[in-house]
Amino acid sequence: MKGKIAEIFESIQGEGIYLGEKQLFVRLFGCNLSCKYCDTKLECFREYEPQELLEELKRYRNHYHSVSFTGGEPLLQKDFLKEALRLTSEHNFKNYLETNGTIPGNLEDVIDYVHIVSMDVKLPSSTGLEHFWEQHREFFKIASRKEVFVKAVICNDTQDKDIMEAVRMIKETNRSAVLVLQPNTFEDSRQMRRKLRRIRERCIRHRITACIIPQMHKITWMR
Repeated sequence: MKGKIAEIFESIQGEGIYLGEKQLFVRLFGCNLSCKYCDTKLECFREYEPQELLEELKRYRNHYHSVSFTGGEPLLQKDFLKEALRLTSEHNFKNYLETNGTIPGNLEDVIDYVHIVSMDVKLPSSTGLEHFWEQHREFFKIASRKEVFVKAVICNDTQDKDIMEAVRMIKETNRSAVLVLQPNTFEDSRQMRRKLRRIRERCIRHRITACIIPQMHKITWMR
């Protein structure tokens, strides 16, 4: 069993509620979506066996908060990911899964070995794609067995109805989950800042914790 991995590196988490934490990153190759704001274009990979990946991670000797399995979409390589997560968990790594939240069946197969889920909710007015509300709801229920937060990219085109659908999903299943409002890095403007504040205030009125957190690794030129 081999997995396609685009890169392995150490850095600081630049997104979400663990912003600033030191992590090891395992970027898996391939994605099932093509969001219009996507900033990760993967062109090559190296194949690893799960044990080989574990040995590579063990070479990093500093203290890290967790190992971020990211992509692309890691759950596309479910069988490899499951074994890799099992091994890292057994060796006392904390597993942090960054995912687009659209493949609930694959999450079900690996959730026992995941500690933290960073789940994207793909707002159709932001992505330019069809909606994934049914998949997101099922995925969020499974992810809520563990620590989970939800991340939504906000663009100038983002519609309030999509945000409210995300708010309903959180209220239905796990009100304690934080909703991270992440501005599209390519659309920084006064209009965007006003929109973000208005969306956050609306979430708070519905008693959902919402935070505005930009992609700090892009702002600070970190990897």
